[in-house]
Amino acid sequence: MTKPAYLALDTEFIRERTYYPQLCLVQVAAPTGDAILLDPLSGDDMSDLEEALFDPDVVKVFHAGRQDIEIFVKLFGRVPAPIFDTQIAAMALGYGESVSYASLVADVCKHSIDKSQQFTDWSIRPLTGEQLAYAADDVLYLRTVYENFCERLDRLGRRAWIDEEMANLCDPSIYTPQPEDAWQRIKIRSDKPHVLSVLRGLAAWREREAQRRDIPKGRIFKDDTLAEIALTQPRTPQALARVRGFPNDLAEKSLGQSVLKVVEESLAVPKEDMPRVVRPKPFPTELQPALEMLKMLLRIQCSESGISTRLVADGDDLQAIALKGDDASIACLSGWRRTVFGDAALGLLSGRLALSVKDGKIVKSLMT
Repeated sequence: MTKPAYLALDTEFIRERTYYPQLCLVQVAAPTGDAILLDPLSGDDMSDLEEALFDPDVVKVFHAGRQDIEIFVKLFGRVPAPIFDTQIAAMALGYGESVSYASLVADVCKHSIDKSQQFTDWSIRPLTGEQLAYAADDVLYLRTVYENFCERLDRLGRRAWIDEEMANLCDPSIYTPQPEDAWQRIKIRSDKPHVLSVLRGLAAWREREAQRRDIPKGRIFKDDTLAEIALTQPRTPQALARVRGFPNDLAEKSLGQSVLKVVEESLAVPKEDMPRVVRPKPFPTELQPALEMLKMLLRIQCSESGISTRLVADGDDLQAIALKGDDASIACLSGWRRTVFGDAALGLLSGRLALSVKDGKIVKSLMT
């Protein structure tokens, strides 16, 4: 059998009752032929799929594929490669950020995707004909979008513009979050190191417990409860029972003892090893007008090039340019991003490029 140049891929899963997504269906489509639907809940053999996922000569095509890739990492222990994500590629073709699959299919294929099965329970068997048709559509039209995008990117000379973004999708750390970092996603009204140390310990403990039991971490404790424990730092079951959101009947049982142990161990961490929130220095007020002009210029340049601003620069990049000029060590001052925006940004700051308004439109002028 001839090896396909690419495979269009999608998955259907549920994760409302589990920590890890429960894979219910895998949809696969080669460049020609019908879609193949693999049903792991019915015991379908996944060995051929595994071989294809890690074949370096076969491009794996997804749309907004992060959760799909996460499932394959959990299932097979490594990241499929190489990867092409049509949502990312769309940013280099003028579709803006986070464009939906249905929107791309409507634009490229002139077809309206039926989304009536989008929120169905994919774990119930047997699957209906409507579910199977919906699942197949998610990869059959993806082939056309992919081929269309490849042709347009090559014609515009923009394939290299997204290569770096696609390569980033192959980083295993994206799909294997570290429990020790979980505290950074929890809001808390304190930045004291000892409070953050307890929050870090509790968040890591909850993450591991949720993974071990394969349940949503919110089923153990909500974020607000973890933050409250970190702030109040109870040392006895009685004090723990008074924490808002903590089930007081569990304070003296094994769950409560585990929490108290985490609090004690987190407070015993050496001060120099406790987490700290580094507050960025306030952006200089006198440079604020220059920053606003850079924001406007970024929108202008990206609009003219038909590319998403997110793919070129973010707010931190603009601040770095305003502060350091060409000495800023950022991506948008090198490669194609410099061509699209970086040179114009430096020209604006140096006075070599001027912005004015004529007939209600912003006009760029090179100064001599």
